[in-house]
Amino acid sequence: MPEPRRVAAFRALMTSRVGLNLPNLITLGRLLLVPLAIWLILDELYDAAFWVFVAAGLSDGLDGLIAKRFNRRTRLGALLDPFADKTLLVSVCVTLGWVGALPKCIVILIVFRDVMIIGGFLLIQTTAAHRRFDPLAISKLNTLAQLALVGFVLAQRGIGFGAGAERLLFLLTLATGVTTVASGLSYLVRWARILSRAEPAL
Repeated sequence: MPEPRRVAAFRALMTSRVGLNLPNLITLGRLLLVPLAIWLILDELYDAAFWVFVAAGLSDGLDGLIAKRFNRRTRLGALLDPFADKTLLVSVCVTLGWVGALPKCIVILIVFRDVMIIGGFLLIQTTAAHRRFDPLAISKLNTLAQLALVGFVLAQRGIGFGAGAERLLFLLTLATGVTTVASGLSYLVRWARILSRAEPAL
C-alpha cells in the first residue's frame, strides 16, 4: 500500500466516531501518569515526581496545540482533557498532603472546591440545560497557582533551593488558598444567577 494511503487510513482510524485521535491519546497518556506520580511521591522520589509532573504539563500544552493546529477537536477531548488535568493535580495535592509536604487545610480547600464544582456542574446540567461550562478567569488563575505550588514543592523536596525558599513557599500557599476560596465563591454566585434565570445558561 502506498505511503499516502497508509497515512490516510491511519488518520481515518484516529478520527473515528469515538474521537480517539492523537491529542486524545496524549491526554490518556497524561492520565496514566497519575499513579506513577503518586507512587514516586509515596516513595519520596520527589525529583522523579517533579519531572513526571513537568512532562504531564508539557503534554497538556501539546495535545491542545495539535487539536487546534490540525483541527482535531472532539467532544471526547473536551471532556477528557480537563478530567485528566484535575485528576493529576488533585491526586498529587492529596498525596503531598498525605506525606506532610502540603498543609492539610490547602488540600481540603482544593478537594472541596473541585467536588463543589462537579456537583454544581451536574446540577446546572439537569436543571438549566447548561451545555457548556467555560472556566472563570479566577478559576484559571487558581489553577496556575496550584500548578506553581505543586511544582515548587516537588522541586524543593527533590532538587532543593537556597535561602528564601520558605518565604516563596508561603506566598504560593497563600495565593493558592485565596484563589481557591475566591474561585469557589465565584462559581456559587454564577450558579445562583443561572438557577434564578438572572444569567442565561451558556
